[in-house]
Amino acid sequence: MKQAYILTLSCPDRTGIVHAVSGFLLERGGNIEEAAQYNDPATGLFFMRVQFGCDQHTFDDLKSQLQFFAEPFRMNWKLHAVQQPMRTVILVSKEGHCLNDLLFRWKSGLLRLDIAAIISNHREFYQLAASYNVPFHHVPVSAAGKAQAEARQYEIIESERAELVVLARYMQILSDELCGKLAGRAINIHHSFLPSFKGAKPYYQAHDRGVKLIGATAHYVTAELDEGPIIEQDVARVDHAHTVENLTAVGRDTESQVLARAVKWHSEHRVLLNGHKTVVFK
Repeated sequence: MKQAYILTLSCPDRTGIVHAVSGFLLERGGNIEEAAQYNDPATGLFFMRVQFGCDQHTFDDLKSQLQFFAEPFRMNWKLHAVQQPMRTVILVSKEGHCLNDLLFRWKSGLLRLDIAAIISNHREFYQLAASYNVPFHHVPVSAAGKAQAEARQYEIIESERAELVVLARYMQILSDELCGKLAGRAINIHHSFLPSFKGAKPYYQAHDRGVKLIGATAHYVTAELDEGPIIEQDVARVDHAHTVENLTAVGRDTESQVLARAVKWHSEHRVLLNGHKTVVFK
């Protein structure tokens, strides 16, 4: 039975990379099922994602052989087994729309995840977590105890072997240290009013200004607040007849959909980092 794999790579652009990758897989009995590539003229980098089937070599064999193949190209590469769901931990505060959406999509088979735990600085969603049979960890956060709280959060993340951490409306700012530890594997969601309406009650501020568009942005977490590489964005039109409650409802729907798409693409290894930007092979 053929095993399915995903190879992602980036390297300095040059002629013959696609031919070389295809030849490498062909020589090992690999059958390419899906392939996408991008040449970035601004950075001179080449990006590629290949999904292929192979029954002649094990995962470890392929990884070992890829190391020698990739070296002359100066490739940054990763090999993933398609059938292996991504171990995920979700952080949440008091707004549960994104958490609820992710859990439903996961249980419906729409997300290739293995949600190992939910961490919250409040107790609101322990029953929701229990209904999905997901362990719930209440980790209070205070100004004086922030370092200890983050140490506990990271302990849970590591003990669960999480490859992905999702901040599903988690309303605490992560320290630079924790951002560094989670670099490239933590996704955050926020409304797209930033930087216009910072602070509390952004939808009240937006309503007061009479905005016509609201939206959401999903991005990787970095030490620079809400400025990490963007994965996905979307907007919805509103008008003068929308109340604050209407705006909030539309905004929450948009946030949920944008975050779900970002998580899905990341879990399917479709997102490659390109400096402070991303390449997304949808």
